Amino acid sequence: MPDNGFDHQKRVYSDITQLVASPENPTPIVRLNRIHDNKDFPLYLKLERYNPFGSVKDRIALAMLKGLDVGNKTVVEPSSGNTGIALAAIANAWGIPVEIAVPEKVPEEKKVMLKLLGVKLQEADDALCPLFPTEGARGLVNSLVNSPATKDKYVSPNQYENELNVQAHYRGTGPEIWRQTNGEITHFFAGFGTCGTITGVGRYLKEQNPKIKIIGVEPYYLNHQLPGMKRITGLAEEYIPKILDRSVIDETVAVTDEDAYGTAIELAKKDGIPVGPTTGAILSAALKAARTGRGLAVVISPDDAFKYTSFYRNFLKTESRAPAMKSVDLSGYVC
Repeated sequence: MPDNGFDHQKRVYSDITQLVASPENPTPIVRLNRIHDNKDFPLYLKLERYNPFGSVKDRIALAMLKGLDVGNKTVVEPSSGNTGIALAAIANAWGIPVEIAVPEKVPEEKKVMLKLLGVKLQEADDALCPLFPTEGARGLVNSLVNSPATKDKYVSPNQYENELNVQAHYRGTGPEIWRQTNGEITHFFAGFGTCGTITGVGRYLKEQNPKIKIIGVEPYYLNHQLPGMKRITGLAEEYIPKILDRSVIDETVAVTDEDAYGTAIELAKKDGIPVGPTTGAILSAALKAARTGRGLAVVISPDDAFKYTSFYRNFLKTESRAPAMKSVDLSGYVC
């Protein structure tokens, strides 16, 4: 067996981080067959769950840690789960100490995964996607890296402002999609979160073909239960992630929690693909757009359903009682 390096063809690696997707080792795209039947407008899901730590955030965690001058400091980052899991796994592989701050209301499954990775977990009583950098988990991390008492102990990749977040998708996810579709892609759908995915992929695809439509998906409700997604519409400019490049966005679509979870459940039942609720939201927008016309769309699927089973439980109970997802009580949900 080789002592170092890797071989994608034989699938032999000397370091778990070498499995993170790249143009030479892309995550798969899979056509949807039963949930969508317009043969003139096929939809493909790009399944980011096939990254080694289970999500699209593996890409940016690797890029940001490679570019971070850690020294003798501890890496600390706010996360709704996926970035934290990826950062922790990579940091463990490289012997780097890491702490993660999460909103109290993230799925319990993600907290368990972080604890499994040995992370010192700090929970903040805040929204799943805080509006302000001073709120909750983001505010906690900002205080650690900026306070005179702790700034020499901590360093943060700061995924909301780190250009490497964008570059990971410009150099990786975008070229993968272009090659996998043989340049035939006409539409790309992604959610607004830190905005690295939609900016990096959108920028790359627009350079290949300016006619490609880039559609951003956001929660319909200000108070929602779609971890990792952010409602951009109506936000003051100072609170929008600095890495977002609005010039590549052709359209913004808002999706309700009901439609997001309902679409994800329907996908699992019709095409056998278990995805997270964010994928459900993005796919819901894509399905509506692809009912008529011609084209070829790729829908980013950030992760799978297994980190959200506790969240799905309530929606599945509601579904079993009544066919309409609109009966779900959203009063307790937070952004």
